[in-house]
Amino acid sequence: MSFRFRRAERLKGRDQIGQVFSRGRSVSCSGAKLFILKNDLPVNRIVFTFARKYGNAVQRNRSRRLSREVYRLIKEQLRSGYDFVLLVYPGKDSFEARQEQLSTLFSRAGLFLET
Repeated sequence: MSFRFRRAERLKGRDQIGQVFSRGRSVSCSGAKLFILKNDLPVNRIVFTFARKYGNAVQRNRSRRLSREVYRLIKEQLRSGYDFVLLVYPGKDSFEARQEQLSTLFSRAGLFLET
């Protein structure tokens, strides 16, 4: 079991991200929204983005690090083969709050593996 967040797991490029926004389905919870699109790859790819009024660069980078860490810890429990765009709104910026947000979003999307 690898907890690393590898380069192949990062969704990159305006076209790919735009495709997830336009063609993907979305689920939301308080403070975040998750866009999902099937990618037919053996791995999930994700990008973390923020609402326009989300603080300054320091706040956005801290929030991105928190989000990436929470995702890294739960990614082994998720189904594979999807592209994700996580849109985060200002507000809850603690590890516990972000963990709750991501768990809620992935649960609502039905992406957790059955155990």
